[in-house]
Amino acid sequence: MSPLELRASLSLASLFALRMLGLFLILPVFAVHAHRLSGGDSHTLVGMALGVYGLTQAILQIPYGMASDRYGRKRVIVIGLLVFALGSFLAAWASDIQWVIVGRAMQGAGAISAPVTAFAADLTREEHRAKAMAIIGGSIGLSFAVSLVAAPALYHGIGMDGIFTFAGALSLAAIWMTLFVVPAEPRGGGDPPPRARSGALRETLRNPEQLRLNLGIFSLHVVQMAIFVVIPAAFVRYGGLAVTEHWKIYLPVVIGSFVLMAPPLIQAERRGRLKFLFISAIVLLLAVELGFAVCYTNFQMAVTLLLAFFVAFNVLEATLPSLVSRIAPAASRGAALGVYNTTQSLGLFVGGALGGWLAGRFGDSAVFVFGIAIVALWLGTAWQMRIPGESAERIFPVGAGADPVALREGLLRLRGVRDAVIAPERGVVRLTVYPDSFDANTARKLIEGED
Repeated sequence: MSPLELRASLSLASLFALRMLGLFLILPVFAVHAHRLSGGDSHTLVGMALGVYGLTQAILQIPYGMASDRYGRKRVIVIGLLVFALGSFLAAWASDIQWVIVGRAMQGAGAISAPVTAFAADLTREEHRAKAMAIIGGSIGLSFAVSLVAAPALYHGIGMDGIFTFAGALSLAAIWMTLFVVPAEPRGGGDPPPRARSGALRETLRNPEQLRLNLGIFSLHVVQMAIFVVIPAAFVRYGGLAVTEHWKIYLPVVIGSFVLMAPPLIQAERRGRLKFLFISAIVLLLAVELGFAVCYTNFQMAVTLLLAFFVAFNVLEATLPSLVSRIAPAASRGAALGVYNTTQSLGLFVGGALGGWLAGRFGDSAVFVFGIAIVALWLGTAWQMRIPGESAERIFPVGAGADPVALREGLLRLRGVRDAVIAPERGVVRLTVYPDSFDANTARKLIEGED
């Protein structure tokens, strides 16, 4: 990676991490703290407070992504961070669960995930884009891990109000980083704003590989949020461990998970066995849900299962966005990442809201049974997934009378085609393809107009 690409990747990952840390800090302690709030005895409302920011993110991710295609990445990112900061300060002021829910909804309304990941793709070359996306994906896992360790200590020192205020301050710091640390946008200041390409959203929603990845990120975050509706209180109830002492569990578990996940991830990328690792991580996640359903009341087993969960979570969180970046067409990357991040946000909302409702209505074990069903469905669809390798360019001749719009749509439906640039006036079609799955004869027949 060039110095500019490395700076872009690290600064955008740090920006993402600052915001996600502000979101994740409440997860390890809120389920226990909520009983001190007016209305906090309702499992459903507690789950809603944990997950509602995912709902507002889901509603706004696609508009934010498409707005960043049209008006510029930095402008949209700064607006989103300001909204997040306002929501954080509102939640800090709240004295009942309903106002906390409103504040969390405003936090989610600062839906900058799609503009950030699209910005990273803008600033990196194709051959290094997967690395940039993996850095950003890893920053999410790292911020989640840091939140688990830091939240109990922060809760003991500054309370829940202080944690929400700290989250708002992190968002303001992220605005400064966006303006002064993140590299400038590639488009020159005098150029007209790029227009979102017509049909970009439709292409994304019709891409089967993209749909599989969207289901994956949805399932992963459903499981993440649902687990933390139950586990913090279970540690208190069955382990006799006060919430301020939970860092003694989270710290070794988080460090251990990074130690365990790094070697197989490096080997899988080096040997071209990313799909095997990807499927193995989903299988491990399924085993964790099965284990929690049976013995989450056993303190020692719960800690062991939490370690296994973080190994699987970190592998999947690091690989999913890099896979999306390989599949999404360049001209509609903001829209594609908007859809991806929308499904991620929906997962956060469903995991928190439905997890809280299931725990209150049917008991804690029902949360894990629900998780088993979600992960099993994901495993069934991921089994057929095609993991793209390194891309290459292929050039074909085309007649001057070809319809570039119709031809491009047809080519993008072919297996192994990542992007297509049609230039009838120059007599060429430039395809970005994955050589291991691309059928040149089928593409040539389509370009020449053969059935």
